[in-house]
Amino acid sequence: MLSTVAKAADVKVAVAANFTEAAKEIGYLFEKETGHKAVFSFGSTGQLYTQITQQAPFEVFIAADQARPEKAVKEGFAVPDSRFTYATGKIVLFSKNPDFVKGEATLKDGKFNKIAIANPKTAPYGAAAVEAMKALGVYDDLSDKIVQGNNIAQTYQFVDSDNAELGFVALSQVAAKTEGSRWIVPEDLYATIAQDAVLLRGGEKNEAAVAFVKFLKGPKALEVKEKFGYGAGK
Repeated sequence: MLSTVAKAADVKVAVAANFTEAAKEIGYLFEKETGHKAVFSFGSTGQLYTQITQQAPFEVFIAADQARPEKAVKEGFAVPDSRFTYATGKIVLFSKNPDFVKGEATLKDGKFNKIAIANPKTAPYGAAAVEAMKALGVYDDLSDKIVQGNNIAQTYQFVDSDNAELGFVALSQVAAKTEGSRWIVPEDLYATIAQDAVLLRGGEKNEAAVAFVKFLKGPKALEVKEKFGYGAGK
């Protein structure tokens, strides 16, 4: 026990906002098992990547897409061959009102003032929302009703605080909730949200960072991911 405590270390992890609650639970299990502590910073994938390029002291990057972790490797910020898909995400049309969301008809009727999405330029879940609306042929009609959150966490807050009657959020954010109404958007309406993680250069020699990446791939983390509505990675 003493040797475990002596070797215990922190790992600084940049985490896409959609994975907030799952990451917190995984972090708790990780510390319980290894003695190491994961210190999380949450934000949109685009914002986090910008911080990484500006020498933010992150050691692991858990993104909401594949492009930024791949870019991190190519641009020398991440360890080659450490990138892997840890989960696949899903979008949901959600409202606090239990009778409001009734599938795609809710979008086609357009009987609301505001619909929230994450910024599609920096947040993959926002890009998926735009893609789904375009596939349904409603994007042009709804464009003037769209309010954008900086990330998926802020987008959910818009809906939760009644600043928007409904919004496209991550399934993970509402998977454990029983209230409200929702429509899990068919996955053929948007490209698969494959989410990659990567070990950053700053964590290459940190035992805790290497251990966290390994834990994220393991069975205990998988149980948490499935609980929050994520598909398994590979």
